Amino acid sequence: MGVQLTRAAKLKVYRTPIGFHDAYVAAPSQKAALAAWGSEHDLFARGVAERVEDPELTREPLARPGEVIRRSRGTTAEQIAALPADRPKRAPRAAVEPSPPSTTKPKPKPKPDRAPRDAARAALDAAAARHRREIDALAAREAALARERRETERRQAAELAKLRDEAERAQATYDAAMRRWRG
Repeated sequence: MGVQLTRAAKLKVYRTPIGFHDAYVAAPSQKAALAAWGSEHDLFARGVAERVEDPELTREPLARPGEVIRRSRGTTAEQIAALPADRPKRAPRAAVEPSPPSTTKPKPKPKPDRAPRDAARAALDAAAARHRREIDALAAREAALARERRETERRQAAELAKLRDEAERAQATYDAAMRRWRG
């Protein structure tokens, strides 16, 4: 399951820990090493993988480029000795006797409270009714103002017509007096 490499590529050896082993691979780049290890994460950026230059450690991976070489990190005894001494111990499991099946049914969940929903709907309905009353009152005031405007315009038109007639009569009287005066 090694990565296919060309002989022309300059190979470097990379290492990452896998369990109690170190996984070595000879690859042309970090990306190729990650692919050989099957990692989807950048182990180099995380500080988990590194380049190896020790000739003793690079000999076998360079002989089999693209293939992951596993080497144990010490003996089993050394690995156990390296574990922390204050590791928490598991408590022994207490013997659990099976309980008899319950004959009582669990209490049903209470129905959700409708009061908040009903109060919100009542407030909405009350506001809508109040808004309709306000709009109706404004419409009535608008109608009354329209009537008042029509009456005012009619009264003003009648007054202007009367005054125009008086002005025309006064002009006619003046014109006649001027003609008589000139003789």
